Amino acid sequence: MQLSAYGATHPGRRASNEDSLLVEPSLGLFVVADGMGGHKAGEVASRIAVDAIREFIEESGSPDITWPYGLDRELSMDANRLRTAVRVANERVLEASEKRSDYTGMGTTVVAVLAAADRLVFVGVGDSRVYLWKRGQVEQLTQDDSWVATVLAREPGMTESALAQHPMRHVLTSVVGARADTEPHVEERPFAEGDVLLLCSDGLHGALMPGDIASVLGSDRSIAEIPQVLVEDALARGASDNVTAVVIRRDA
Repeated sequence: MQLSAYGATHPGRRASNEDSLLVEPSLGLFVVADGMGGHKAGEVASRIAVDAIREFIEESGSPDITWPYGLDRELSMDANRLRTAVRVANERVLEASEKRSDYTGMGTTVVAVLAAADRLVFVGVGDSRVYLWKRGQVEQLTQDDSWVATVLAREPGMTESALAQHPMRHVLTSVVGARADTEPHVEERPFAEGDVLLLCSDGLHGALMPGDIASVLGSDRSIAEIPQVLVEDALARGASDNVTAVVIRRDA
């Protein structure tokens, strides 16, 4: 399996960039994290999470690795690796927030993909997202942990546009580092030749419609150009938050 992957990020209209990303084809690991908190605490939280996930994925290739949360026998080994990595990241962010008063309450969204052979494992906590482009169609793989997503699930007749101005629209129901433990929802999918994945923060998907994303992912631009084009398109559409995109393509 060959993977081509690149990432791009921009602070948008913010003074600092609290998004962090990881593009590590040698591990098959890709992460986007969107931090939140007080002065610079968001960027601390997102970086701690990304580093912790990478560290555990690297270490879990060893037969001597311990599993601090046990193994779920219903999941594949890679799914267990990614699930545990996110739980370790949650613990690290929470520990850091308890050591300094200016970090109190910090947290971060996380989306991560672990790709191997012809399959991929993915996880999402918060409202950063993973999309899959396949044969001209784009599909959102992760589900947002947000008040809006909860309302839409409970009330099928409601639309996201109807909630666009609601004061609760930005409230997240789960983030990494918010509570003592988190149980991330991990899924697996086939990953076929020509498939393209997008990991992004809400600064991007909040500004671009799925059709906009699909047209860029399916364009004849090089995989190295696509993340930057997506970020620039989001900024041109008025994105005010930090904007981050990581794009991965499965090659022959």
